[in-house]
Amino acid sequence: MGLRPGAGCRYNGKAMVMQRVVEGFAVETIDGWIFTVKGSLHPPDRWIAYLRYLPDPLGDRQREGLAYRRVYRFEDQVDLLRARHPEYLCNDPVLGIEAQSVPRASVAAVHDPCAFLARLRRSGPADPVEEDALGLAGGLQEAAGVPWSGLGVSGSVMLGTHRPASDLDLLVYGEGAGRAVHRAVAGLFRQAGGPVRPLDEKELRGLHAAHSPDTPLTFHDFARLQRRKVNEGRYRGRSFFLRFVKHPGESDETYGDRRYRPVGPATVRATVAGDGDAIWTPCRYALRQVTVLDGVMVDDLQEIVSFRGRFSDQARAGEIVEARGSVERVACEPGKGHHRLVVGGQAGDWPVSYTHLRAHETVLELVCRLLLDKN
Repeated sequence: MGLRPGAGCRYNGKAMVMQRVVEGFAVETIDGWIFTVKGSLHPPDRWIAYLRYLPDPLGDRQREGLAYRRVYRFEDQVDLLRARHPEYLCNDPVLGIEAQSVPRASVAAVHDPCAFLARLRRSGPADPVEEDALGLAGGLQEAAGVPWSGLGVSGSVMLGTHRPASDLDLLVYGEGAGRAVHRAVAGLFRQAGGPVRPLDEKELRGLHAAHSPDTPLTFHDFARLQRRKVNEGRYRGRSFFLRFVKHPGESDETYGDRRYRPVGPATVRATVAGDGDAIWTPCRYALRQVTVLDGVMVDDLQEIVSFRGRFSDQARAGEIVEARGSVERVACEPGKGHHRLVVGGQAGDWPVSYTHLRAHETVLELVCRLLLDKN
C-alpha cells in the first residue's frame, strides 16, 4: 500500500529522500494510525501531520481486512492523541505551538500520492472510485500538457479507505505544473457537457452548509467567491478537490530559517498587495493598508497565510479583504521580523474578498446590506 521505510527509512529498496515528504503525503505508524502531512517544513526527526484514521472495530471504513475510523475534528484528534499517544504531540520550537507530529522512528509506511497514481496507471483501477481518480488525473494531464510525475492522488483513495461515494483528492506538484493545471481547469469549467464541471447551485448550497459554522457568509456571497475558484468541482458526477503544492526547492524557506510565535486572535481589513502565492497550499496573500478591526493590535502585519486548501485562491491583488485568524510574530533574524495572520487554525477563522462581492451585488442586495449596516 505505501512506502515502507523500516529501519533506516527505505523506499522501494533505495534510501528515501526525506525532503520529498510534503503536503498530500500520509504517514502510517507502527500500530496503524494514519496521519496526513501538512506543508513542507518539518523538524529533522518528525513530520508535522494530522491524525486522519485509526484502527477501530466499530469503524465504518475497511482497509486490508481491518475496520478503520476517520477522525474529522481537530479537537477530537488532539484528545485522542493526548489520551493514547502523547508522543505524537510536540511543542515545536520553530512553529511556537503544540503540533501534531509523528517521530520518524515511529513510521512504518509513507504513502506518496505520485507513486500511488503511477501504480494505478500500471495496474489499472480496482473499482469505480479508482477509475474516476485515474480518469480525472488523465483529463487534467492531457488538458494542461503537464508530465504525469507532477500529479498525485491522495486521501481515502490512496489509503484504500474509500467507499463507493467517496470524493477524489488530487495533488499537483510544482510551480509550472500547478499553474498549467489551474488554467486548464478554468477552461474545462467553461466547456458545457464535459466530464469536468464546476459545482451547481445545489452542490454549492451543500458546501456552504458544511462551511457555514466556520465562515460568516450568506450563501450568495459564498457562491460568488466559490464560482471563480477551480479547486472544487465534479468529475462524472463525483466531487473532487484539487490542491496545488510547490516543490520544497521552490520555496525560499527551510525549517528553522524563521521562528513563529502566536500573539492572539484578530480581525483585519487590508488591500491585497500580491497574490502570487494565492493558489498554493499553503497559500499566502501579501498585504498593504492594514487596519486591525478587532483583537491584537500590531502595526506591521504584512501577510495572510493559510495551511487550509479551502482558503486558497480566495482573493486577487488590489482587492480589499477582511479576515479573522491568529496573529503570529515572524522572526527572520535577531531583532528583525514582522507579523502575519494565520487563517484556518481555529473554528471561526475566515478570509473574504469584499471587493469581489460588492462588485457583483445587485441594487436590491446593496439596499439590504446598507439597511443591515445602519441597524
